[in-house]
Amino acid sequence: GDGCGHTVMYQDSGTLASKNYPGTYPNYTLCEKKIQVPLGKRLILKIGDLDIESQKCESSHLTIRSSSTWHGPYCGNVMPAPKEIILDSNEATIHFESGSHVSGRGFLLSYASSDHPDLITCLERANHYTKAEYSRYCPAGCRDIAGDISGNIGEGYRDTSLLCKSAIHAGVIADELGGQISVTQQKGISRYEGVVANGIPSHDGSLSDKRFIFTSNGCNKSLSLEEGFLSKSQVTASSYWEETNEFGQLFQWSPDKAWLQVPGLAWASNHSSNREWLEIDLGEKRRITGIKTTGSGSSLLNFNFYVKTFTMNYKNNNSKWRTYKGILSNEEKVFQGNSNSGDTVRNNFIPPIVARYVRIIPQTWNQRIALKLELMGCRIMQGNSSFTHSMWQKPSQSTETSLGKEDRTVTEPIPSEETNLGLKLTAIIVPVLIVLCLFLFSGICICAALRKREAKGLSYGLSSAQKSGCWKQIKQPFTRHQSTEFTISYNNEKETPQKLDLVTSDMADYQQPLM
Repeated sequence: GDGCGHTVMYQDSGTLASKNYPGTYPNYTLCEKKIQVPLGKRLILKIGDLDIESQKCESSHLTIRSSSTWHGPYCGNVMPAPKEIILDSNEATIHFESGSHVSGRGFLLSYASSDHPDLITCLERANHYTKAEYSRYCPAGCRDIAGDISGNIGEGYRDTSLLCKSAIHAGVIADELGGQISVTQQKGISRYEGVVANGIPSHDGSLSDKRFIFTSNGCNKSLSLEEGFLSKSQVTASSYWEETNEFGQLFQWSPDKAWLQVPGLAWASNHSSNREWLEIDLGEKRRITGIKTTGSGSSLLNFNFYVKTFTMNYKNNNSKWRTYKGILSNEEKVFQGNSNSGDTVRNNFIPPIVARYVRIIPQTWNQRIALKLELMGCRIMQGNSSFTHSMWQKPSQSTETSLGKEDRTVTEPIPSEETNLGLKLTAIIVPVLIVLCLFLFSGICICAALRKREAKGLSYGLSSAQKSGCWKQIKQPFTRHQSTEFTISYNNEKETPQKLDLVTSDMADYQQPLM
């Protein structure tokens, strides 16, 4: 049967394990997978765990075959596998088979291209390292690997936590892609608080000698507290619930109560359907990197309202609503929300949303749709309009093509505020200069026309001075030629063209004015 277990393969890295890992793999099973990285790259494999019950690798073993080499068979203690295998090829076939056995975890391995020589497996923990600062490459597919983590992105993680799983929990990398992580080790603390983030629960932890944090670009600040609380007009909803208790008191679960920092009631919809929504207007385009949600609150014992799953829509001025989609698919991404009414859950957006308006659309809920939230991110500055961190690196060209045009608009560079100011000044100054130039040109033309008219008036005056009698008082505005001739032609060739002679009389032929 199919002996392959957890498998996540991306074009640049991946993770592969035997069925039921880290439990016992099945009897008489076969797993065969072809893995590859981009053409022209070499394939690097890291075997994180190998535990196969077999004598001399006869009935159960692991082999790795490429076009030019054969590695194995490996079966644990009898024939141990090397921790790292570097192939001359960009592809290989992983072959695992088992016979009858009693125990054995099987195998877990990770792979990446030769662009990432600092590859680690999903099983490595921070206490495996002694350096205060270091950087490593996590493969795709570490989220669902068994192993505990303790702590959170705020105060750091206990040094016994799995590195790559903690990085996904912190929102530093996406499980579908993997990525580079930068780690700093610090002195431990007395207690670590566990939270749920990006579908991974972390646990409370006790005192440890060391802890670790991830280097961040700082775009994870609260957008609701950046300049004080946002006004009520910036939060709207499809509907909200009103209730009157047994004492006649009216309670409004209105959208302005949706902010996580505002104590008391949450927002609750008046209807129970997946067409309900809560909308946030941030006032301007922002880079939104995450969202925190909670339910009706643990202090309200009579209510146990919370949203289990939700989707996100976003838009900018004069644009249509867009659906936030999975990083490697064209399908709507469904986020895992809360599992109770009191705890806070965080989800990160990789890549981030760049928008002014966002809508949270509940998909499933407990009893009634109700939530409080907080958006995280930063302003869009000229320096950070492009990807500056591994969590925001664009997928390769082949992946980007599959995402489609709509997804690419999530992360398009946005003009900075300084650029907008320059455009506004240009729009004012240029028309003013054009008007001034036209005014100056018109003035020159008018002056030239006046001078020409004065010159003509002088010549008319001289000619009239030569006349006698009352004609001295009359200026001649124009003088006709003695005769003018023009021809009117007809389309009919039989008709003879007529010639009309127009003879103009001298000015003396007109009736003289009465004296």
